[in-house]
Amino acid sequence: MSNAEPDAAALAPLTHSATLRRLLYEALAELGLDPGQVYLGVNQHRRRGAPPVDGRLRHDDAPQFWLAADGLTGDPDIGLHLGEVMKPRLLDVVGYLLLASRDLGEALASFLRFQHILSGGFVAQLRIDGARACLVIDLNYLGFSSLRQQMECLALLFAKLLGSITDGEFRLDGVQFRHPRPARVSEHLRLFGLLPEFGCEHDALLFPAALLRRPARTANPELHELLWRHAETQLAALAGNDLFNRLRYLLGVRLGQADCSLQACAVELGFSAGGLQRALAAQGSNLRQLREAVQQALAVELLKEGKAMREVARACGFAELSPFYRAFRRWHGMPPEAYRARLGGR
Repeated sequence: MSNAEPDAAALAPLTHSATLRRLLYEALAELGLDPGQVYLGVNQHRRRGAPPVDGRLRHDDAPQFWLAADGLTGDPDIGLHLGEVMKPRLLDVVGYLLLASRDLGEALASFLRFQHILSGGFVAQLRIDGARACLVIDLNYLGFSSLRQQMECLALLFAKLLGSITDGEFRLDGVQFRHPRPARVSEHLRLFGLLPEFGCEHDALLFPAALLRRPARTANPELHELLWRHAETQLAALAGNDLFNRLRYLLGVRLGQADCSLQACAVELGFSAGGLQRALAAQGSNLRQLREAVQQALAVELLKEGKAMREVARACGFAELSPFYRAFRRWHGMPPEAYRARLGGR
């Protein structure tokens, strides 16, 4: 590993804006629920850390709310119902950028450029296929697959936001979710006006590509330019959400689950393979170094947990034990069994 490679375990955690938390509090109250009691129920068995000094929140704390929300509220469709009452208020620079954009296309380009101000876990993209546009709104979390309640809420919120930019002309041609189809879909039909597809590769909104050229009534080119510069400054200040951290995080999500090649990771992050390679080189690293750093940290963590060796190898992205053993000896100068014994001795 090169000297320029940071310790994977020491990298700053991904963060997200407090915008969604505020919208959630408002929506819970709108549904007649007590936001304080709901969050107390979510965190009753967890040690609460000190609030972040910059007002941002740890990205990996978000699943706790969404996994517990249906049980705490007694509503199996709580994500949909939160999205239904949630108002797409402009609570940060990204929201104001969308409003000042000349058309829906520029608004989405602004969102994609600065998505990591909202959350370091976003891997959103816009894909055009003929007359159809596909806005991918994936959010990744270590150790969790796509969170049903969160993504159903976000899909409705995004549809509302795109509707406000287009003066109500936005319409969905389709909705795709990564999570499995729930037992009941009547609320999906009512709120989306169509039946979403489930078990898909991405969480995404599909709509007519012609809408991208639809002029926005609130367009303000001078304000957009000013806000863009401000957003660039904000984004540059978020060290935890920089490319290096986001790629490390993506590798942690995909190892043992999906392709972790340069091409596959570049596609997920919205780069060309060459563009991602150059961006990493500018930081003194490359994908192989970063992948190995993530594999090392994960292997040690799983060995500490007492996982079976084949399970450790598979989780680290090795199809067979022998290449895992060779890699581990190269990393630590001993086989994984000896390393685990040394950990036990400590």
